[in-house]
Amino acid sequence: MTVQSKTIDDYLAQLPDDKRAALEKLRKTIRAVAPKAEECISYRLPAFRLHGRMLVAFGAAANHCAFYPMSSATVEAFKDDLKEYKTSKGTIRFQADKPLPAALVRKLVKARIAENGD
Repeated sequence: MTVQSKTIDDYLAQLPDDKRAALEKLRKTIRAVAPKAEECISYRLPAFRLHGRMLVAFGAAANHCAFYPMSSATVEAFKDDLKEYKTSKGTIRFQADKPLPAALVRKLVKARIAENGD
């Protein structure tokens, strides 16, 4: 990522096709679960904010894509569902050719909405 993005579309436009496709799918799933969430760029990453609070984010790195639930509690709560993926406190890493299943993303986003009290 050489140019700082102002929108999610700008961010995605700079990515290779495989990462862009994986992250577009993720974006679509997030929007379906949280249609009132506002898209934004936070910490140079595409993110969603709901009722003024950060909900989730996603991004691409040199060797992987990542989904950021922005909550270590959410990652811990779904650790059994996430055992096929590399995780850390608030990060779930995946390969573009093996994106997170939409059903799992829906569960994670719903959990974040509940955690935020929205």
